[in-house]
Amino acid sequence: MLLLGLLLLALLAGARLLWGQWTRRGLHLPPLAPGFLHLLHPNLPSHLLSLARELGPIYRLRYGLQDVVVLNSQQSIEEAMLRKWVDFAGRPQLLSSKMVCQHCPDLSLGDYSLLWKAHKKLSRSALLLGTRHSMEPLVQQLAQEFCERLGARAGAPVDIHKEFSLLTCGIICYLTFGSKEDTLVQNIHSCVQDLMNAWEHWSIQILEIVPFLRFFPNPGVRRLKQVVEARDHIVQQQLRQHKESLVAGQWRDMLDYMLQGLGQSRKDWGSGQLREGHVHMAMVDLFIGGTETTATTLSWAVAFLLHHPEMQRRLQEELDLELGPGCSASQLPYKDRMRLPLLNATIAEVLRLRPVVPLALPHRTTRPSSIFGYDIPKDTTIIPNIQGANLDAAVWERPHEFWPDRFLQPGRCPRELAFGCGARVCLGEPLARLELFVVLSHLLQAFTVLPLEGALPSLQPQPHSGVNLLMQPFQVQLQPRGLGAPGPGQGQ
Repeated sequence: MLLLGLLLLALLAGARLLWGQWTRRGLHLPPLAPGFLHLLHPNLPSHLLSLARELGPIYRLRYGLQDVVVLNSQQSIEEAMLRKWVDFAGRPQLLSSKMVCQHCPDLSLGDYSLLWKAHKKLSRSALLLGTRHSMEPLVQQLAQEFCERLGARAGAPVDIHKEFSLLTCGIICYLTFGSKEDTLVQNIHSCVQDLMNAWEHWSIQILEIVPFLRFFPNPGVRRLKQVVEARDHIVQQQLRQHKESLVAGQWRDMLDYMLQGLGQSRKDWGSGQLREGHVHMAMVDLFIGGTETTATTLSWAVAFLLHHPEMQRRLQEELDLELGPGCSASQLPYKDRMRLPLLNATIAEVLRLRPVVPLALPHRTTRPSSIFGYDIPKDTTIIPNIQGANLDAAVWERPHEFWPDRFLQPGRCPRELAFGCGARVCLGEPLARLELFVVLSHLLQAFTVLPLEGALPSLQPQPHSGVNLLMQPFQVQLQPRGLGAPGPGQGQ
């Protein structure tokens, strides 16, 4: 039976390739990279960038039964996502995505439509308007409490990524559900971890390459369904509680705001009608996209500073000079963040070198288009290599070097593309940038971060990281400042 299935798959693959060649005859397509296993490379963003040196910034790869087009330069990504954004705003409807969404209308993974635009507009309004008075005070408060908790463990080994992950989950939990309850935060945090691990497991990802395997028993699929059910149970419970206590014209958090936004007429939202399922999946997107991503970026920042203790010292001097020794970083409003130019430059450099979603999420062409003179047919899957663009030697001087000072040169340095651009730009970018600035300013003012027993963390990502560019595990030692102990780069 298995042999028959594989033979049938081979015949279908051959027929599809021949049909694709026939329908695309006469088109000027991007060059095709030889081979079939490129997307299994352990450090995929770097591998894709290396192919660009041979094939140019735009080329095609074989992925299962189809070709995908990879964009490796800032210019090509901006042409597609900004200047021709309507052509490239779609999402391929992957089997794994459908399993994660459980047929609910999703924002991050959903295809482009007028209803999707309405979904994004409501979600963005809930984040920026529904929480505009509470977002920054909340992040400041939780960052301060975070440092106080870590202060009680000064000198002991600290798994800094886990601490960042719990912090960012707590921030999202309060903004979405209005709760900082430890049990809820822990449950959601565990659920997010389980979901990402199950979704990125090879037994799920291989279904995109060999779809026929979905008809065979797969423990990975069962596990993913169990985690999705647990996730949906948490969100449904919050939806029920919020609907029971909802007061018209008032909102305590994003969930309140979005539930009341469902009352908008069809005319306001365009084609179709937003439903409770849209609210449900917006909450899911915020937890999936706003917990590990920001925590991982904070961890990369700490790792780079451990390798560059002189930069940590300069950042602390900037904080002391602007705020005064012993003053709280909470006294600096985010709107005045340019008073700390080196901190802003350091955050930008970390985002440039280690964009946490280095290949973004795949796009799909909604109609025939072109990039740099190459024809891009409708329904082509597009992979924007964000990390490759951020290492583009034609744009960045000394691209592979950690050099925050590049961003202190007015008018000479472009903006990194860590959050993408265009219609599919990350919804949580404003919140993530706020968190990075506030948490790092609190952490560096309160502590000197030191490597555990002098062992520096690796600056190479975990192989086969999946959607997120994961770090290899490491621990740190936090030394409270002002105790007369040596700072970074001193007495090491």
